[in-house]
Amino acid sequence: MTRRQGRGASIPWVVKLTVAVVVLAALTLLAAPVGYRLGVLPLRTALLSVLRWGAYAAAAGAGVSALALGYLLARPRGARRGVWAALLCLVVAGAMFSIPAGYRVGPARPPIHDISTDTEDPPRFVAVVPLNTPGRTDYEGEVIAAQQRQAYPDLQPVMLDDPPPEAFERALAAVYRMRWQLVEADEPAGRIEATDTTFWFGFKDDVVIRVRPDSDGSRVDVRSLSRVGGGDAGTNAARIREYVETLTAD
Repeated sequence: MTRRQGRGASIPWVVKLTVAVVVLAALTLLAAPVGYRLGVLPLRTALLSVLRWGAYAAAAGAGVSALALGYLLARPRGARRGVWAALLCLVVAGAMFSIPAGYRVGPARPPIHDISTDTEDPPRFVAVVPLNTPGRTDYEGEVIAAQQRQAYPDLQPVMLDDPPPEAFERALAAVYRMRWQLVEADEPAGRIEATDTTFWFGFKDDVVIRVRPDSDGSRVDVRSLSRVGGGDAGTNAARIREYVETLTAD
């Protein structure tokens, strides 16, 4: 009589190990934003310790998945159960590794948290000032302007053919399309202020948009500022680029 094995018993040990490592990596990565949002982990610990170990675990998961995939593919065709599971783990581990990698600060991402399309006369925050720590909204001048010009030379004022009133409405419509929380829209002053909340850690970053007349049209400048941290890992620059694309899409 032939004994029939359970389905779980036929899964190779290497696949079980791969799944365990990837699940551990996922739990570690989730612990960083969840712990910070719940107030259990300080920001520095969440970003520099827990998230870093999550990256190591994700890298280990990708490595184990690749080894498992190679091991299974080297087996006889009838004994390759778990190949698709190993492949899925490899893809998931790679995707998870990209999350902490996005928070790295390097030569292309200087340790600055205040980005503006006009570094000589940046738009000023008014309505969101009480929402920030004292002095946070003050522009630091050439100290950060030089780093921004080197890292993000593409960030420039937006020139529109529309007169200021129409340009203001267009800029405001773009804010709504970005799904930011509108704080204030002052058309006479040509100023729009809004807040954007990041997905993972729930960071609140403030944006001010300034519309001024220029020649036969209007000039729009955008400034994005993080409420916490000394570096933004390129988040504010990316936010401004996305807004400019939305503004000029019409």
